[in-house]
Amino acid sequence: MRAIAKVARILLGLIFVVFGANNLLHFIPVGVAGQFTGLVFATGYFHVATLFDLAGGILLLVNRYVPLGLTLLAPALFNILIFLSLFVRSGLPMQLLIFACWLLVAWRVRAAFLPLFRQRATD
Repeated sequence: MRAIAKVARILLGLIFVVFGANNLLHFIPVGVAGQFTGLVFATGYFHVATLFDLAGGILLLVNRYVPLGLTLLAPALFNILIFLSLFVRSGLPMQLLIFACWLLVAWRVRAAFLPLFRQRATD
């Protein structure tokens, strides 16, 4: 299980670093969804989201602050899932694979997230 989680962590980190860098450098062509992406890009939201993608991906790749990296990537995963389910349905299997990788890595560091599920705050 440890090896699978390590592969998932590295794969997830690579995906977010490559696609985050693509958002800045535009080396992968975009298709129909490019109109929506162009609109989001024009608002400046895209740059901020890309920085979070890159930061989370880099943290996973260097294996430092992995829970923080997962936390930074969680909103991006949610947005990508919504985006793919509405605009590019053919990309949904890839997103489900990415989400499975995220879950595997999160399960491996679940102790870091357990305090979030306490019913009451300690004084």
